[in-house]
Amino acid sequence: MKSFSRVSLCILFSALCFTPLVLAEPLPLKQAVELALAHSPAASVAAAQQHEAAAAYLETRDQYLPQVTAGSGLGGSWGFPLTLEGAPPSLFNVTAQSALINPALRDFVRSAKEQANASLFQAQDQREQVMQDTVITYAELAKWEAMIAELRQSAANAETTKGIITERIHAGIDTQIEDQKAQLAIARTKLRMAQAEGAMDVLREHLASLTGLKAASLQIVPESIPALPQAPENDEDIQQEAIDASPALKAAQTKARAQYLQAEGEHRSLWPSIDFAAQYAVLSNFNNYSEFYKTFERNNASVGVSIRFSFLNPSQHAHAQQADAAAFRAKKDAENAQNQISEQTLKLQHSVEELAAAQEVASLEYQLAQSNLQAVEIRMNTTDANIHDLEDARTQTSERYYTLQDANFQLEQAQIALMRATGHLQSWLGLQK
Repeated sequence: MKSFSRVSLCILFSALCFTPLVLAEPLPLKQAVELALAHSPAASVAAAQQHEAAAAYLETRDQYLPQVTAGSGLGGSWGFPLTLEGAPPSLFNVTAQSALINPALRDFVRSAKEQANASLFQAQDQREQVMQDTVITYAELAKWEAMIAELRQSAANAETTKGIITERIHAGIDTQIEDQKAQLAIARTKLRMAQAEGAMDVLREHLASLTGLKAASLQIVPESIPALPQAPENDEDIQQEAIDASPALKAAQTKARAQYLQAEGEHRSLWPSIDFAAQYAVLSNFNNYSEFYKTFERNNASVGVSIRFSFLNPSQHAHAQQADAAAFRAKKDAENAQNQISEQTLKLQHSVEELAAAQEVASLEYQLAQSNLQAVEIRMNTTDANIHDLEDARTQTSERYYTLQDANFQLEQAQIALMRATGHLQSWLGLQK
């Protein structure tokens, strides 16, 4: 029994120790994006707006279908049986009504359909925004995780150097100024560590809100980030590609068409229209019908059409003019959106070129700092360099490394934005459209 208890305790201890490792499953970039598209609040809002626009289209279109209402108009009558809410008092009645020939409604239906199409493009644009946000968050978290290892090594080196300098001060070789410099190096490393840990916590929390996972269980896989392609060199081609691929521009253009059709419908509201109408009612014997009519029939029905001609309606004229102004504004908004996309794409392309050059400079400076550090380490073995030279070389190498990581991330961020602008972000991630 004792051996069994010891085995059980060992198993329980092992399970408690390794539970966090089991829960922290690796999360590749593609899976993170798929989870974000399924769980992101922004994507859910876009889907709700899409359903709302589709329902609005059905609501407008279904006015061509008969609207049937059944009910009763019970009430007493004193004298002539007056109507109750436009219908004679009855024990039971059924009414049906639908649009038959209505030029205005036809344009309103087409406008609602265009609005529904615009919501599809808006949802696509929001989907791409979620993808971009997830990829950039993932890449930045990978950057900080790569830097945290270098920061820990720098902190260890700074502590080691501080101990050596303390011994040299006791031996009368160095002064207190060198000790203050060593303390400053430790403080700077701690500051960078705090900044890195704070940034990682914020990024993990944001990635968790996007994917629906718990921040503590997130374990990214930096190797799952695909290699970024080179940007095309022709400015005009990439601008036209961005214009053709932009769902935001397509949404603006579709909204402009919807506003134009809405304005057409407002003008045609002044045209004649014909509606189908039918009614059946069972009248009562206690509403004085027999006293005021020669013949009285309890079961009554009417079927026909309602024809309307709008001869004078200044309010509708003004409403139509207001719709014209809204359509003109929507058209100009679409043109402005196209110009903005063209300009932003051009800026992104030049930004990628500049950041690529800056990244190359940072990479060469880091390689030079590494070579200098290796040279100092060799000189340390020949007593031609001291601990201060080594610490300066290490500090310079670490600074160049941080600069290179920042340059790499800024270039990745710009390239990801350019891929989204040109419509290549989804294919780069390996997701189906």
